[in-house]
Amino acid sequence: MSILKIARMGHPVLRTPARMVDRALLRSSSVQKLIDDMIETMTEYRGVGLAAPQVHAGLRIFTALLDADEEGTDEHPPIVAVNPEIVPASPDVVDGWEGCLSIPDIRGRVPRSRSITLRALNRKGERMELPLQDFPARVVQHETDHLDGILFFDRMRSFESLTFLEEYGRFWAKD
Repeated sequence: MSILKIARMGHPVLRTPARMVDRALLRSSSVQKLIDDMIETMTEYRGVGLAAPQVHAGLRIFTALLDADEEGTDEHPPIVAVNPEIVPASPDVVDGWEGCLSIPDIRGRVPRSRSITLRALNRKGERMELPLQDFPARVVQHETDHLDGILFFDRMRSFESLTFLEEYGRFWAKD
């Protein structure tokens, strides 16, 4: 396995919608290796999610630690979502803090659906459907946005909450 280079804001791969993955491609050794490398990369950089475009691969795949807290602590294996679809499960939208491995050391408040249903294929090509709420729902929405060429800045209502990580820790982390 390998640690992959993370694309940073400004690289065109982050603004290009990713392509669907068919089951034959998903079963290929190159895509299975990509998934393993994404998990290792996400772990190395202490992320709670990582989308394939963030590692320069234009495929509709993301990995996520859905049982993680906002600091990335999780004892469960990450999920792999291929060709994800998000269905809002309620009309509730809440603002919450987000950061991104592709936009290091920056945080901002982003409105997201409080509860969703994630429909996707797992890495074996099997269908999965997960009801999610609060932080796990936020992670899935953030990672799915990456697959559509959307960054969290694009979802912010205003930039008043935009802050460097150090200042977030000093003034906002308890918010």
